[in-house]
Amino acid sequence: MSCLEAYNSKIIKYDLVNTFVYQNLTQMPRLEKMILNFGYPKSKLKNLISGLLALEFLSAKKGQITKSRHLNIFLKIKKGNPVGCKLVLTKSIMNFFYLKLMTSIFPKIKRPQTHPFRDELKQVKAVSFQLKNPLLFEELENQFQFFKDIPKLDITLTTNAGSQKELVFLLKSIKFFL
Repeated sequence: MSCLEAYNSKIIKYDLVNTFVYQNLTQMPRLEKMILNFGYPKSKLKNLISGLLALEFLSAKKGQITKSRHLNIFLKIKKGNPVGCKLVLTKSIMNFFYLKLMTSIFPKIKRPQTHPFRDELKQVKAVSFQLKNPLLFEELENQFQFFKDIPKLDITLTTNAGSQKELVFLLKSIKFFL
């Protein structure tokens, strides 16, 4: 059991039960999955391969190529063409990656004094943010020659929260910077 799982089972669940009223313990909000995504404006094979390799370096799990669902004339993208790569993390791999974010990446990010996430929490179930410099990860920085052209990393945290208050409480309890 990782330290984040132990923290979740002992502290976060206890605080949620004391703060909110639940009929069943399965109604308690929890972090369900984390989605990592690289999107490319121009899909070249070299870029897609470096994005897939970067996702595999970050999580030790293979990613998949995302394809365009619609025709976009302005960007000259046909329906079905590759436009990026993504990876869905769950359970222990998600906890390990989130622990890596909390300990090594979040301290390196310079945040403004105003917190933009409070205004963006209109959705109840998910929170998305971007890492403008994915080379903050030590695995990617060590192999700079391969990953110097990768775009911003989109990270989406998906929960099963029932209300916005539960979502904010859960994010604060897992030490997500709000």
